[in-house]
Amino acid sequence: MTDSAPRPLDGRIALVTGASRGIGRECALALAKAGAHVVAIARTQGALEALDDEIRQAGGQAATLAALDIADGGQIDQLCYAIHQRFGQLDVLVHAAAMLGGLSPVAHVDPKAWDRIVAVNLTGTYRLLRSAEPLLKAAPSGRALVFTTGRVARPKAFWGAYGATKAGAEHLVRTWADELENTTVRAALIDPGQMRTKMRAEAMPGEDPETLPHPSEIGPMIVELASAELGQPKEPVSFAAWKAARANASH
Repeated sequence: MTDSAPRPLDGRIALVTGASRGIGRECALALAKAGAHVVAIARTQGALEALDDEIRQAGGQAATLAALDIADGGQIDQLCYAIHQRFGQLDVLVHAAAMLGGLSPVAHVDPKAWDRIVAVNLTGTYRLLRSAEPLLKAAPSGRALVFTTGRVARPKAFWGAYGATKAGAEHLVRTWADELENTTVRAALIDPGQMRTKMRAEAMPGEDPETLPHPSEIGPMIVELASAELGQPKEPVSFAAWKAARANASH
């Protein structure tokens, strides 16, 4: 992208969780290419630095990198306070961080593994929304884009811990969005469907990843939603449906 190319998110501040790989990484790249200053969260500093290198090579602004665990609420509080001190607001929140935690019958889920999955997928979402809300309210039109899964609506054997925690996160986001209906903050739940990610490979090791969409394909949808007029998140935004609609519009 050249300096003269239009950047729809120029001047926006975007926080992306799970930004070191997969869907989160591609969302961070897409937002940066669209002009946003990205605050990238992940646990691995080296992977975040690699992301920053790619953002710069693509002509984006150098990202702000934060190596932290989404399950650590204190670190989330500190990060959002730092965003307040430096930028004063948050225009876009993309919450992609999550963990599968393996597939297991409900009765066989290890209690420690359960606690970790709950901490990342559910409690981490609560702490993030709690800390980011004032920053999103301070922006002209704050947008929170939270990834979910089709397993919420379609439970399946062995997916209990992941599905239950994502269902809880969905309920939390919908409740939170209803509470903010009279503000300029809007939220969307996003169902990426089956995608070529490490989590998908962990769940379906025998599947050919080349048959699945690459996570980079979701980037344009995220950029679009970052400025969209959103209603209440009654149903998740389906990437597959968005992609199909876009293909039909181009014909």
